[in-house]
Amino acid sequence: MPQTPPFSGQLNTSSYNKNLYQSKEEGYPGLYYHDNNLASGSLEALIHHLVPTVDYYPDRTYIFTFLLSSRLFIHPYELMSRVCHLCMEQQRLGDPQADKMRVRKIAPKILQLLTEWTETFPYDFRDERMMRSLKELTHRLASGDEVYRKAVGQMSQGLIRRLTVLSQYEEALVKINATAAERLTALKAKPQAAIQRDLLSICNDPFTVAQQLTHIELERLSYIGPEEFVQAFVQKDPLDNDKVTSGCCSKNTPADKTHMRRLMQLFKKHRARVMEFFIDVARECFNIGNFNSLMAIISGMNMSPVSRLKKTWSKVKTAKFDILEHQMDPSSNFYNYRTALRGATQRSITANSSREKIVIPFFSLLIKDIYFLNEGCVNRLQNGHINFEKFWELAKQVSEFMTWKKVECPFEKDRKILQYLLTAPVFTEDALYLASYESEGPENNMEKDRWKSLRCV
Repeated sequence: MPQTPPFSGQLNTSSYNKNLYQSKEEGYPGLYYHDNNLASGSLEALIHHLVPTVDYYPDRTYIFTFLLSSRLFIHPYELMSRVCHLCMEQQRLGDPQADKMRVRKIAPKILQLLTEWTETFPYDFRDERMMRSLKELTHRLASGDEVYRKAVGQMSQGLIRRLTVLSQYEEALVKINATAAERLTALKAKPQAAIQRDLLSICNDPFTVAQQLTHIELERLSYIGPEEFVQAFVQKDPLDNDKVTSGCCSKNTPADKTHMRRLMQLFKKHRARVMEFFIDVARECFNIGNFNSLMAIISGMNMSPVSRLKKTWSKVKTAKFDILEHQMDPSSNFYNYRTALRGATQRSITANSSREKIVIPFFSLLIKDIYFLNEGCVNRLQNGHINFEKFWELAKQVSEFMTWKKVECPFEKDRKILQYLLTAPVFTEDALYLASYESEGPENNMEKDRWKSLRCV
C-alpha cells in the first residue's frame, strides 16, 4: 500500500497507521505515486486525500505537508471551506436523517483533523473566514453527542488560548521596541551620558549572558508558525491586506544585525576587555547549541566599525575567536557549521537533559536554504499536477525547525540582563562609525572625510 515518507523528529506517523484503514487514493483519481510514495497530484485530488472518511484517516505527515504547502495554491480559508463542504457533502453531516452510527464513526476523525490544523497552524485562524467555517463544521459535529461537544470546546479553547498568547507577545514586543527607541532618543539628547554602564557592569559571566541570549532566541522562535516559511513565496495581491500570519518570521525573529548593533555599542570603553568577553559569550553559545546568537556576535565583530579598531584588536587574545570564525566559515556552503548543526541535532535526539535538546539554527541560512529549495524546483509539473516530492522535502526542513522551537529553555531567567539585552538602543551604522572614529581616529582620507560628514550631521 502506498505510504508517505516519514519525518524524523516532530512528525511521527506511529500513531496513524494507514493500514488500519482502507486506502482512499485508489478510489479517487488524480494522485501519482513513485516508489510507493506520493509524488504528485491535482489540487482537487490532494484536497480529497486530506479529508477523512469512515474507514480512512490521512497520514500525519501528509496532513502537515499539505497544510503547509497548499497555501501556495489556495488560500487557507478557501481550503477550509472546501474541506467543510466535502465533510458535509460526503458524510451527510447536514442531513438530520443521516445514519447516526456513520456520524459517530466519522466525527472523531474530522475532529482530529481540525485539532491538528488548529494546533500546528493556529495563525491561519486569525482570519475571520477561517473561524466561520470552523464554527460551522464543529457545530454540526457537536450537535449530536455530548462527547463531541466537549471535544469541540476543548479544541476551541486551545485555539483561542494560542491566539491570545500570540497577541500578548506582539504587544510586549511593541513596548520593548518603544523602550529601546526612547533610550536611543535620550542618548542622542545627552551624548555625554552614552553608555553609562555596559553589560559587564550587570553581569561579567559569559555563560550567564549566553543563557539569557538563548532565552530570547527560543522565545522568539516559539512564536514562528510553520506557514511563515512558505508565506513569503506566495504571490499576494497588493490589495489583499488580510493578516494571515503572525509576522514573527519576517519581523520579530532574532536578526543578526539587531544583535550585533546592540552588542557593538559597548565598545566605547574597555574595548579589548569587552571584545574578549563577547568572544567568550559566543563560545558558550556554541556549546549550548545557540548558533544564531553565535553568528550574530561573530558578524558584529566583523563589522567595519569594529574590525577597523586595530589598536584594540592588538590587545585581544584572538585564538578563541579564530576557532569560532572557522566553525561559522561560509566557504563550501557553510560546511563546518552544517556539520556542527548535525551534531547538535543528533545530541538533541538522544538528549538526557533539556539543556542537551537546544538547537537554535543560524536563522538567515535556514531561510536561505528554504528559499533555494523553493526556487530550485517547480511547484507544478507539465501535466498541471502539484509537485509533491518538492513539498515533502520542504516539510521535512520545516518539521525539523518545529522540533527545535518546542524546546523549553532550561536556564533560569535573569530579569536585569534580559531587560538590558532587549531594550539596549539599536544604533545605526553611521552612529557606530562615529563611535569607532572617536575611539580610534581615522587613518586615511576616506575615513577622515566620512568622519567629518558624520560630525556635521
